[in-house]
Amino acid sequence: MFKRFLMVLLTLITAIVAVLLAAKNPTGPNTVSYDEPLGLWLSIGMIVVLFLPPLFLSLFNNMVVKIISAVYQGFIVIAFLGLIPIGFFVQDGVSVGMVGIIGTIISICSIVVTIVAGWKR
Repeated sequence: MFKRFLMVLLTLITAIVAVLLAAKNPTGPNTVSYDEPLGLWLSIGMIVVLFLPPLFLSLFNNMVVKIISAVYQGFIVIAFLGLIPIGFFVQDGVSVGMVGIIGTIISICSIVVTIVAGWKR
């Protein structure tokens, strides 16, 4: 249980780091930036709210709950995969691309740990 919770929490921290790095180099008037702290806090709050279901589901050791959590985390993997090309297209976006790669790897490891942890043979 603790391993699953820790992996989802690590993925959450990576997502918050991605938003903070994206806010460092805004690309236009409708993006997250440090100039508008309310928008930045709303973005971080939305990420935390979206990570609450997998955090709560990681506390249970039922196979159906693990599969639901893994599917939910699969959508998080898709979001991190979307950050990778954005890192190449945005000026000075190498750090965002790297966080996308790191987040993808951590999320895939989190899915594997979610399904395999507590496996009884």
